[in-house]
Amino acid sequence: MSRTHADPSTRMGYLAWQMVHVMGTRLERVLRSLDLTAAQHNALQHVVWTPGISAAEIARRTGITPQSMGAAVNALVSRGLLARHDHPSSRRTVQLTITDRGAKLAERAREVVERLDGEALVVLAPAERAVFHSLLLRVLAELNPDALPSSDLRRAGSGAA
Repeated sequence: MSRTHADPSTRMGYLAWQMVHVMGTRLERVLRSLDLTAAQHNALQHVVWTPGISAAEIARRTGITPQSMGAAVNALVSRGLLARHDHPSSRRTVQLTITDRGAKLAERAREVVERLDGEALVVLAPAERAVFHSLLLRVLAELNPDALPSSDLRRAGSGAA
């Protein structure tokens, strides 16, 4: 076996998994201080970005199981951070909106996560951060086109940052 095959630093999947694991652990730690889980944070942020979104759509975008997302949404609704509303044209779909308390918590969480992102990227120059971001968007557009609004992914597919 060649050294290259034995060296995990040559494997994109291994490096990506390590980064996700480290960032996920750090994210869970900072969100815990806000009494949020990662799934709850995802739900709050997606409702901010797309008012009226359903829990099923958030689950698709984030890769979280519908059951786990349902539990996260139920917890946020019971805490008064999200509200459910009937969809105007589909009896089977429930739309989610954020409450004032939920919006305040979502903003605090966004600030905490942005700080975490900045700490992780401190080793990169600003131009490198932009390139890294653009490359992540392009790979995500290929692997999970549902993850972001289509306008963001169209931009990613074109190579624009």
